[in-house]
Parts: sequence; C-alpha cells; structure tokens
Amino acid sequence: MMRRNLGLPAFSRGVRNAVRGVRGVLGTPIAAAAAAALGVSVTIAALPAQSDRLVYRIEVTGTIELGLAPYVARALDEADGAGAAAVVLDLDTPGGRVDAAWEIIDAVRDAGLPVYAYVNRRALSAGAMIALSAERLYMRPGSTIGAATPVIGEKKASEKMVSAMRSEFRALAEERGFDPRIAEAMVDEEVEIEGVSAAGKLLTLTTEEAIELGVADGEVEDYESLLEGVGLAGAQTFRPVPNWAERIVRFLTNPAVAPLLLSLGFLGLLVEIRTPTFGLAGAVGLLCLAAFFGARLLVNLAGIEELLLLGGGLVLLLVEAFVIPGFGIAGALGIIAVLGSAYMSMLGRFPTTVDLVNTAGIIGLSIVLVAVLAFVLFRHLPHSRSLSGVLLKSETSRDTGYLSAPARAELVGKVGIAATDLRPSGTAIIDNERVDVVTEGPWIEEGSRVVVMRAESYRHVVRQVREDEPQVADEAVEEREPAPPETGA
Repeated sequence: MMRRNLGLPAFSRGVRNAVRGVRGVLGTPIAAAAAAALGVSVTIAALPAQSDRLVYRIEVTGTIELGLAPYVARALDEADGAGAAAVVLDLDTPGGRVDAAWEIIDAVRDAGLPVYAYVNRRALSAGAMIALSAERLYMRPGSTIGAATPVIGEKKASEKMVSAMRSEFRALAEERGFDPRIAEAMVDEEVEIEGVSAAGKLLTLTTEEAIELGVADGEVEDYESLLEGVGLAGAQTFRPVPNWAERIVRFLTNPAVAPLLLSLGFLGLLVEIRTPTFGLAGAVGLLCLAAFFGARLLVNLAGIEELLLLGGGLVLLLVEAFVIPGFGIAGALGIIAVLGSAYMSMLGRFPTTVDLVNTAGIIGLSIVLVAVLAFVLFRHLPHSRSLSGVLLKSETSRDTGYLSAPARAELVGKVGIAATDLRPSGTAIIDNERVDVVTEGPWIEEGSRVVVMRAESYRHVVRQVREDEPQVADEAVEEREPAPPETGA
C-alpha cells in the first residue's frame, strides 16, 4: 500500500530552511523566537554555527517504535543543514517495530554526511539492523549485537517475514563487506556457520566476536574514543532532543492512549447526535478523533485511504442522524467505516498477527468503553440535578430558559397538506397549523396530501396519501392506541 510521506520531517525541513534565512538576515535570537513560535524544534534555536568540527550525537534508546523514526529523520536532516562533519547513532535498544527501523535505515542511507553507529551496551533485533546501516560500527566493551529474528509473541514469525528480514540483513552485510551468512544467522537460527553459529541457535555477537568477524569496525571505551577513531577528536558535540511536537505524537500513538482517544471521540459524536445543535460534546469528539488520526498520519501509520474512509463514515452517520429517520443501513455502514479506518490506521506497513490481534483488542476495548459511558450518560445524567445540563431533556422549567418542542401525539393520524417540498424534512399544514415534519421514505412535493404516522418529540414523521385511499384519515386514527374504556360510577 503506497502512502504519501506527510510526516514531521518534511514539515520541519521547510520551516527550518525559513528559520535559517531569518537567522542570516536578522540574527540568531529572532530566528530562535520564530522557531519557538512555530513549535518545530526547541533545538533549532540552539544550533551551533556551521563547522566541520561539529558532530551530532543522536540517542536511539529503549524500544524502537514509530514515534522514534520522525525524530531520528529530523535530527539527521538538521545535522546535514548545520554542516556537521558526522552523526553518531548512540544505540542501546532491545529492538522493536521492524517498520520503524526501516524508516530510520532509509533516513540514514539518505543522509548527506557520514553516519557512525556506537553500540553502547546492546543493539538487538531491529537495533542491530539500524547499527549495520551505518557507515562504520563501533562497539563498547561488553556490548552485544544480533538476535534479530522477527517474532510474534513468543513464536517465530512467518517464513515470509523471516525471509524479508534475512534479505535486509544480507544486503547490509554486503554493503559493509563481511560474510552475508553471518548477518543471516542473526535472523534465522537454521543458518549454520562452522565455528561461528550452530544450527538451531540464533547468532548474537559480543564486541570481540563482532570485530573478529568483520561485523564491527572496532572497540571503543567511550564516545570520546570513538571520535578519536574517526579522526574527529575534540570536535564539538551537539545532542538533539525530541521537540514538543514529537513528544506529543509519541504520546498520542502510545497503545495505552489510543482506546481513550477513540472512546472519547465516538462518545462525543454520540452525545452530539442526541442534541439538536452542535456544542461542546461534538467539539471534544472531533478533537479526540483528530488527535488520534493526525498523530498516525504524521508517523505514516495512517494514509489517505484511512482519512477517506473516516470521512465517508462520518458523512453516513450525519445522514443517518439528521436526514434519514430511525437507524438503518447508513448508520451501520458509517459505524463500520469509522471503526475500519481506526483499525487500519493502527497497523504498520508490515503488520504481524500480533499487531492484528492487539489492534482488534484496542478497538474492542474502545467499543466497550463507549457502551458503558453511553449507558451512564443516557440513563443517569438526565436525572442528575447537578449534571442535568449535559444532555437535553424533553423540557425544562422557565427558569432555565429553554423549552423544547413537546411530543404531539394528538397529531398522529391527521391528514394535512405539504406546505414545502419534503426532502425529506419540511413543513406541512395540519389542522390549519404549520408543523415541522419529515418523510418516512421518498421525498414529497409541495401541495401533496400527507398523513402523520409517528410523533417523536420535535419530529413528526409523515407519508404521502395515495389517490386510492380516501379513508386514510380514519385508518390512521384506528392505528393509534385505543383510549381506555369509560367506567361508570
């Protein structure tokens, strides 16, 4: 599935170029203020002057997830723009999402300056793949690299996924000039290398083993020793940090936050449908859904397909709520479309079975939360004196300043004339009174005879009277609930 790259790096790059131009004309302080106002990166204002003795040290620590990729890509692009001599990826990670690692690798390969990897303790799984993508790889004593087989829970992934990872590692080994079978053995335990890896054992290398096999370029005691090894001893080091936008995106894409955003979004729209005007509930619902889908759009989880599906689902729900009486196909399709867009936006480019199951669990949890909260809102809050303003009642006292249209049960069965075209809502003259009505089916032209079938609060559902049913008024009256029999004293 092809997706446009609409993430943070592209936005940051454009604004950063503008900030550099402002800095050249008005000076660094004003440029820093412009960057802070735009919220692109708190590090832009602190950028050192361009120098061939400047090194960017980018930390890649903890679990590798999709929120990390835009930060690394932005920092690499920033280093290139600042004229840095090199970038060092400071790695200490147990691995994480493969698709996030691939995005980081693509950014490393596209960087316009040397990128060195510094394995500071461990670079396992997806972290090993990132380390091998660097121009040179240095390891701290006692560090490890390897153990890169993709897994689903506690089980090995499908052969298709293992084959893709094996090919990726083989290509990286060929670029670095060491035996590709060593890289394959990190991914697939079935690869046997005499004297290195036995069959059935996944390959993980220590610092000494990695240097001996040509995987690593050398051992360094610390970061300063690495700079000496690459001829940049004494160079100024700049350590970029995630900006506020990247922190927010990583928070919003957290699996623990997603159910809350979805639940509040759906609940807000549900409450809004129950009220006659757009208000706070609808605004909160749309804001939560915008945060959910916007964060995933920025990290390339969501694409134009998910946004179109979401938009179509919302349109169907609005049509069901305000145009078509009752609940039917449009509402069901709208709910399916919105849930489908949410489900698709939580999957990466290469979802595993675990991703599919976990995402289904998050969607299911959101549905349960919405059902419980909706029950509480619609069942208890209308009767709560302190929270009675949350939901609209059928009527309130004069002191509250609002009285909704009462149910007009006496109109059921009455025949009138459509005063306007009913498409599907409009006005009809019933008993010499203008009444707001809505059709139960096809549109009705002005001047047609209509009969009131149901009275639902402020909405009166009508249908057109056919020419061959002159007694429709009497028949409709008979359909109403009969009055209780009179009892004599």
